[in-house]
This record gives sequence, C-alpha cells and structure tokens, in this order.
Amino acid sequence: MTRKSWDSCLELGLELGFWDGESDKSKKHKSFQLPGAKPHYNPDRPGQVEHIALDLELDIAQQAIAGTCKIRLRPVRDGITELDLDAVGLRIDSVTISDRIEAKPNLDKANSKFDYDGEFLKIYLNEPTQAGVPIEIAIAYAAEQPQRGIYFVKPTEAQPHKPTQVWTQGEDEDSRYWFPCFDYPGQLATSEIRIKVPKDLIVISNGELIEVTNHKKEKTYHWSQKEVHPSYLMTLAIGDFVEVKDEWKGKPVTYYVDKSRTAEEAILTMGKTPRMIEFFSQKYGYDYAFPKYAQVCVADFIFGGMENTSTTLLTDRCVLDQRAALDNRSSESLVAHELAHQWFGDLLVIKHWSHAWVKEGAATYAEILWTDHEYGAEEAAYYRLGEARNYITEDRDRYRRPMVTHVYREAIELYDRHIYEKGGCVYHMLRSELGDDLFWKAIHHFVRTNAHKTVETIDLLRAIEEATGKNCMFLFDQYVFRGGHPEYKVGYSWDGENNLAKVSVSQTQDELFDLKIPIGFGFVESSETQIFTVRVFEKDQAFYFPLKQKPNYISFDRNNNHLKQVTLEYGVAELKAGLQYDPDPLARIQCAEALAKKAGLESLKILGKALLEESFWGVRVEIAENLASIKLNQAFEALANGLEDANAKVRTAVLSGLAKNKVQKSLDLIKPFIKKGDPSYVVEATAARLVGDLAATLSADREPSKVVKLLQTVLKERSGWNEVVRSGAIAGLAKIKDSDEALETVIKYTEADVPQPLRLAAIRSLGAMGKSQSKPKTEQILNRLKVIAQETFFLTQMASVAALGQVDSAMAIGVLRSLSDSTPDGRVRRAADEAVQRVQKVIGKDAGLKQLREELDQVRKDNQDLKSRLEAIEAKAKA
Repeated sequence: MTRKSWDSCLELGLELGFWDGESDKSKKHKSFQLPGAKPHYNPDRPGQVEHIALDLELDIAQQAIAGTCKIRLRPVRDGITELDLDAVGLRIDSVTISDRIEAKPNLDKANSKFDYDGEFLKIYLNEPTQAGVPIEIAIAYAAEQPQRGIYFVKPTEAQPHKPTQVWTQGEDEDSRYWFPCFDYPGQLATSEIRIKVPKDLIVISNGELIEVTNHKKEKTYHWSQKEVHPSYLMTLAIGDFVEVKDEWKGKPVTYYVDKSRTAEEAILTMGKTPRMIEFFSQKYGYDYAFPKYAQVCVADFIFGGMENTSTTLLTDRCVLDQRAALDNRSSESLVAHELAHQWFGDLLVIKHWSHAWVKEGAATYAEILWTDHEYGAEEAAYYRLGEARNYITEDRDRYRRPMVTHVYREAIELYDRHIYEKGGCVYHMLRSELGDDLFWKAIHHFVRTNAHKTVETIDLLRAIEEATGKNCMFLFDQYVFRGGHPEYKVGYSWDGENNLAKVSVSQTQDELFDLKIPIGFGFVESSETQIFTVRVFEKDQAFYFPLKQKPNYISFDRNNNHLKQVTLEYGVAELKAGLQYDPDPLARIQCAEALAKKAGLESLKILGKALLEESFWGVRVEIAENLASIKLNQAFEALANGLEDANAKVRTAVLSGLAKNKVQKSLDLIKPFIKKGDPSYVVEATAARLVGDLAATLSADREPSKVVKLLQTVLKERSGWNEVVRSGAIAGLAKIKDSDEALETVIKYTEADVPQPLRLAAIRSLGAMGKSQSKPKTEQILNRLKVIAQETFFLTQMASVAALGQVDSAMAIGVLRSLSDSTPDGRVRRAADEAVQRVQKVIGKDAGLKQLREELDQVRKDNQDLKSRLEAIEAKAKA
C-alpha cells in the first residue's frame, strides 16, 4: 500500500528541511501515542482458515452487495464450541455449518445459532471441533451502503461525468465491512469470488478468471486465487474500463483505465511493468509467483495504490498525459512500489501490523532500486535523500517512535513515514553493512524460506544470520526498535607539520548511536580517495589520520549510506573542492549547505558558478535552494541565472528561491512563467503560487489586484492534468489574504461541481487564508469549512482537516473535534486530533508575536542591504 492518498497538487510550495544540523534542543519530540492508545496483538487462533468463497450479487443503485460467504476452517484444537468473526455493519441472514466435511463430504448443512452486535459475529457450533477436522461455515449476508471496505462511485448531480465503479480496500482491517472474516493478517487462505454485475461492466479480482457466465441483463464473473493470502488482500474492481494487454513470460499483464482515458496513457503510466517484473524477480531471487498481474486505476481511491494479490488498485490520478510525463516519475515509482509488494506483502505476509515496516520499507526501497536500474546511481541517491528528508520531517515536527510498536489506537496509524521512508533507508543500511553479495544472498534466503507464509521482523534478522553469518541486531536495536537517528557535527583541520588530518565528530542528539562510519579523503590531482572506517559511539570524538599530503576534500560517511543528519564545519576551500569533485551527489549537497551557512560573498560566487556547471540536476536544485538562503543582494542575481535551466525541477527551485526576496524584480521575473507558460505543469503552478505570495507582500500600486486578475485568468483557461496549474493559482490567491475578491474566488472553487483535485486544493487554501485573518473573514472561512467537513468522502475530510488546522481560532477546534468523532477513517481521526493540538498551541501564544515578527523582518531586510554593500566594498578592497 502506498501511504500517500496521491494529492496531485503535490503540496506545491512545501519546503522540507534536512541535514541543516540545527534543531530546537528545547523541543521535546512529541509522543506517537495519543489518548486511547493501547497494546494490540493478534487474537487467539481457533484454527487455520483454508478457503474463503464469496458468491455475491451487486446492486449499484442501492449501493449494496448480497450473497454468501463460505469459510473452510481446519480447527487447531479439540473442543471449540463457538467462533468469533469480524463483521461490521452487515446484515446477517443465516449461518449454516457443515461438520467434518472431509470425512462426510455429503453431510447436510445444519443451521447454526449466532449472535451479532454490528461488529462481531459469534457463531455457536453445532458440535465441538476435533483438531485437524475441517468445518465449513456458510453465512448468508448483505452489505448495504457500507461505510468502508467496498466503495461505490457513480455520477452525481454535481459531478455528472464521474464514472460508475465499485472497488474494495481491505488494508488494514476493512474487509470486515464487506464480508465476514477473521480480519487480521495472520490467517492465510485460498479464495474465490463469484459476482453478478450489470452486463456493461467488467470485474477484475485476485488470481485467475475461471469463467464469465452471461445472463439476460447481467453476467457473473468467477475468479479463483489458488495461492494463500490474507483477507485484507481480497479485492474487487468493477467498472467500464479500457483494457490494455501485455505479458511477462507468458503470464498476462494488464492495465485498466476508465474509458475517459486512452490506451496510450495507460501504457505511458504502467507500460514498464513487464520489465519491472523481470527486474524484481531477479533481484529477489524468486520469480513472480501469481498467475497474472493486473493494475486497475479507479476513481476516488483513498490511497495511492493497494497491492491486492495479483490485482493492484491505483488511484486514477496517477494516469499521465504526455506533458505530465515530462517531469513526473511519481507514477512510475508508484507502479514499482505496488509491484514489489507482490513479493514483500503478498508472497511474504506480515503476521501483525506492528511489523508492517518489513513490507512497506522493502517496497519503498524497491522504488530506489528501480530508480538506480532505470536512471542511474546519482538519481537513486537523490531519491533516497528525499525519502530520508520525509522521515526526518515527521520525526522532527510530528512525533518520534520505534518502527516496531504494538501500542496504537488503530493499526492504520502505523502507516507513516517511519515505516515507509525510514524503513527503506534501513534496508539500504543493511545493504551497506553486508555488501551487495551478502545482502542479496540474505534477501533471496528470506524470500525463499518464507514464501506463502507470515513473517515478523525477527524472521528478517534470522534470515540474514542464516544466509551470511552476520548479526545485524545492533542496527535493528538502534534504528528499528527505538526511535530517532544520529545528528552529527563534523569538523576538520590539517596539521601540515605532521601530515595529520584531524576530524572531530560530535553527536548532538540525546541518545547516542554506535556506528562504524567511513571517512574519505579526496585528492584531486591523483583522482583517488583514501578511506578510513572509524567507530563513532561517544558524544565527542576526535580522529587523526596520517596522510601523504593535504586532502582537497573530506567525505564524512563516504557515499552517505547511513540515515542521519550532519553539519559540516569545514573551511571554504575544502567545501569548494567537495562541491566540485566529490563523486557522491549527497556529499556535494552537504558542501553546498555548509557553504551557504557561511553566507559570504566568496561562498556565494562558488555556489553561483556551481549552479551553472554542476552536471546533476538534483544537486543544482539544492544549490538553488541554498543560494536563496544567503541574505545578500548578489545571491538574487546568481539565482536568476538558473531560470533557463533545462530541468523543470531546477527551474521550480530557482523560482521559489527568487520569491524569497520580496521585491518587484522577483515578481517581474516570475510572471512570464505564467503569461507565456512552461513545458512543465509544476513550474507553471509554482509560478502561480509565488506571484500571489509576492503580490501580498509588495506595496506597489494595485499590484495585488493585478495579480488576482492574472490568477483568475489562469483559473479560467489552464485546466489540465490533475488540475495542477489551476491548483497553483488557487494557492497563489490564498496568499493575498487581504483581498475580498481573492477570498470569494477561493470559496467559489470549494463548491461540489469543481473538479475534485482543484476543489481539494481550494479547501486547503481556504484554511491558509484563515491564518492570522480578520475576525469577519475568519468566521466566513470557518462557516464554509464547517459545511464541507460534514461530507463523508475521505479526501474531502483530509483536506478539511488540513484547512482547519491552519485557522488560528477556537471555533476550528470544535469543527475538528466533531469531525474526529464522526469519521469512520482512522487516518482522518488522527489527523484531526493532531490538528486540534496545533490550533490550541497557536491560539495560546502571545498575540503580540505577530507584530514582533513583522518588525524583525524589516530589521533583517535592512541588515541584508547593509551587509551586501559591505561585502562589495571589501571585495573591491581585496582586488
């Protein structure tokens, strides 16, 4: 499962900090455990579920399914007289049991007594079980307008072009909403689904299609999954789809998109799948295990993707057009992530949710592996840096927790950046620790030993030791079973008299890490690097290295394989050489960050030159961001030179950097990217957001109103892929808080008939307008959000929470609490509870803080002008 709900606006303008080496030491990490959290364990197992068979009829008009669920159970012990099944919000009509079906296959079924409270179905067996002798339970039931588990999508008055689709989502514990089951991952069984649907729709499900039976107005699909899997991976996807057929080694590989999209777009999005199957089959040492692989893009999906066994569901927002494909690899990474789950998650199934990192970390690392294979090592390293940044942001701003924990309110809370992004980094550290040959030997052993079984974290550790003889518990203890990561401050000096390089290392976090870190010394003339490995385990340590000559640059944690934060305290010469010559892009980025912190004219010139000469676009992005942090007027000029960069992500970073300088010239440079356009959707969207930000700051005659008109034009004329550009315009309008016209425009785009991605962007932007706003406008904003928050669609609820969490008003707390109490989704509930805490913290601050910040900003601007003039004078004097 992909954690993100695939907000196609890509959180435009979100800035993540990483490796800055600075943190608020007075800030204690928040607790992951919210009130109500408690230990969770799998229930006692009455036996092994061997087979689940669903025979259903679909009623789209009534949003219902009805039929029979048959469960064959082989009891694990004698004397069981009752069974407890998970079944939420169902109508249970009858329960019958066939006892000892192997011994007496023709035994008549007998009705069984049962109790049902709306959440659990208690079945009283007709006679006590005998260990090893299977029984079959048949439950006649219906799911009518279910809250979760199975979702009905169809046209509405506001959205008449929405497709008619039905799809399921079982993870974590939502299969119980559409059929009775033992709804936890520790039970693996084969399955089959028969379902009668209208004749114009097709059905995709797990395993093989056995037959399609035609009736007068309907048809019945029969799918059979012969490999065991848990109930949460059973799936249905029903709709009027375009089907694209491909294959891998004779196995069908199919792509499904709604008929409003094209086969070409399906191939553009998913067409690399057969090559990915081959790649992962070789990497994991185990051929793809299932009879086919289908990917179905569905409307209103509540995750990015879901790895149902042999049938992955994807959000339809991932379907690319030609322009989006120019600079968007997110869809490709999504396809790789979900495919990797067919091994880690489906072939190897986690035994309990607390070990979800084993599969989610592996699938996240698969994105990095595929990036390396398809685009090269530098691309993969930079991708990994992005994953690390996402985790570190959550650790810093949200909470810190062990990756493995049984204590939570709902299992879905565990699906965060700790198990995805940090989990991926842990797999990479294991690879670095073991070396490529032993790492892949261990992975092959882990997969082959546990195929079609359940696993826990200890099974991965055990497989590593069995295959390699290596004990990696030290890494798991520090990164998996406790929270946090090391934060290093690294200094360097050279003793020319004795030819000694001194490297000092301080750990600035509270709980120390004990790691072996490689330190490299680079020599430009000989193009070689001398590497030493040291044990870093104390608060402060100094290391001395005898070298033949002074090195040009120093690489702390050579190749940056460890998850960490680091601040480099090197001289300008070493940082300049590292930025220019270090082969590791992440090391070059660290040097750029350290140079920017020096904030002098010399550092600025080095970064400005590198922005134009650096070969890898990812490093150029980081150089642009760091140039923008230097408070000298000359930095603006250096940054502007990057506006013509061939890479869209670099242009985006340059635009964002220019906008940090709140002057008319910034606005003049950015506006053409809106008026003339750009090949990239994201560049245009970023420009639209930034002009709103600048217009709100500048006091030029009528500038804000001019920009409002410009952005309104964008809203009228620039609809396109996932409404990325128009969402940028909405975000820009949200920056112009004092404009009544801007507010009315944003409110207008929160109406139900607005395309969904654009509407969600408007809802979030409405919240941004409510921050530090006048009382009448705050009330207007909150009244609108209060209405929207009553809607039941998951993405709308999450957008409402994001909006309300930005409004510094006590009224927002009441709406958030009401939403938390009413939503059936644990993700919404947690997000709402966390938003309440944020708003409470903000409204408790001194009201005069805003004024102090404004005064401080003016002082900083005056100091920047003075410092720039002083630097220029000093430069002339030196010349």
